[in-house]
Amino acid sequence: MVGCVTILLCSTNLAWAQSPETIYKAEGARASQPVATIAYGDGPLQVADLRVPAGDGPFPVAIIMHGGCFKASVDNRRGIAALADALGQKGFATWNIEYRRVGDPGGGWPGTFQDVAHAVDKLAEVAPRYRLDLDRVTIVGHSAGAFFALWAASRPRLAAPWSATPIHPQSVVAIDGPGTLAPFVGVDAQVCGEPVIAPLMGGTPSEKPAEYLIASPQDHLPLGLRQLLVPADLGEFMQSYIAAARQGGDDIEVLVPQGANHFDVVTPSTPNGRAVVDFIAEHALDGAPSD
Repeated sequence: MVGCVTILLCSTNLAWAQSPETIYKAEGARASQPVATIAYGDGPLQVADLRVPAGDGPFPVAIIMHGGCFKASVDNRRGIAALADALGQKGFATWNIEYRRVGDPGGGWPGTFQDVAHAVDKLAEVAPRYRLDLDRVTIVGHSAGAFFALWAASRPRLAAPWSATPIHPQSVVAIDGPGTLAPFVGVDAQVCGEPVIAPLMGGTPSEKPAEYLIASPQDHLPLGLRQLLVPADLGEFMQSYIAAARQGGDDIEVLVPQGANHFDVVTPSTPNGRAVVDFIAEHALDGAPSD
């Protein structure tokens, strides 16, 4: 849910010459150019940026999902590109996806979820040419992207057609974003400045119960893979998911950076951003096959 995290943060950001969000976006704008921008669909937003580190490979892969309060007007894949660069320096190839959101033609349910699924699945086609190791894949998401990362990891637990995927990640990394939607309908307006969950889902939980169930990773635990969770400003939105995942027996690791805010955790030039990059590099693929 990138954007104004609270009313206090919004007003404070206006007063800061270099707010955490400004630094985050500036760092993303300075990121390296991708090796390729590859379409996974026919629309202009159905693309992903591939970055590949130096070397012969095969390379582990971090699928990256940006946030933005589920809204077309907030953030895009370029904002989180600095995180992709930093993970590239740790030896990961990165697949930084764009996707339609509320306000985009076809955004919302089911289009946004279809985009996330199709972007992930496209890796199976891309991998041979770029020597990507699909036995070593992690999905990394921030804010609303953290939700979609968890959702993508939950797909094998869903009914068809959602469950059909050639990509089976070893881990998922959720950075300061929720693991379910229904409990936060109403609260979302305080975070994003307007309601976003009901527009995303096409209605309220009582109006669209089946859709909310499909869209809730928390309701499909255990996921059966390692989960790295990084709460910051939106930590309260993660607590029920963390508790449920632990209770379900999933392999959970939680990093709580000191004094973290919603943006420094994905800004690699900051101490907290570096800590998150190190956390991913050290723990996301524990136990996965090596070169």
